[in-house]
Amino acid sequence: MNHGNGSTTVPDEEFWDARYAEGDRIWSGNPNATLVREVGDRAPGTALELGCGEGADAIWLAAQGWRVTAVDVSGVALGRAAEQAAAAGVADRIDWQRRDLSLSFPEGSYDLVSAQFLHNPGEVFRDRILRRAAAAVAPGGVLLIVGHAGPPPWQHGHDHDQDHGHGHPVDEFPTTDEVLAALALPADAWEVQLSEEYTRVQNGPDGQPLERTDAALKVRRHS
Repeated sequence: MNHGNGSTTVPDEEFWDARYAEGDRIWSGNPNATLVREVGDRAPGTALELGCGEGADAIWLAAQGWRVTAVDVSGVALGRAAEQAAAAGVADRIDWQRRDLSLSFPEGSYDLVSAQFLHNPGEVFRDRILRRAAAAVAPGGVLLIVGHAGPPPWQHGHDHDQDHGHGHPVDEFPTTDEVLAALALPADAWEVQLSEEYTRVQNGPDGQPLERTDAALKVRRHS
């Protein structure tokens, strides 16, 4: 799911298609825990999932009753996601869209906009995408942004995080305060419902479980 603007040498869609083609499944197939925790008690509505990857979050949302627009730059990932949605019996509740979010953005407004680990080289593109994400939130809706708070422990001492792919580094890991500042939301129109860093266990390249710190921001647009 971790997409945005591509590198200067490899178009994003080519990079991620090749990345997903390396195996039958890249991610765990489970929905992100923060999404489940923060959205599980909300009444279902319309949702926009940015950087949906192999579709675990979108499929979980659809199973809860949401109507989901799920976007990714990789056709390989979207094909895999559509197969999983059909197997789960929720294909009719998800609109899969292939987009490079640095170039185009879905139309409409949504009760939930979710951006889970939407990292990319050059955070200026990420900021622009997330501002578009905020603009797509309907009155009373929420924007949930989850990202890494720093490079993975197995990259200690390296300049960049390359755990999302070979040679596709992430340069910066903004704090939730920095993400909020970049969104430039009018204070009288939004409220911050969650802003936190937390640790979780993630397997390293050798399969060894290691702790990783992530950051989550949830903001609600006033009705």
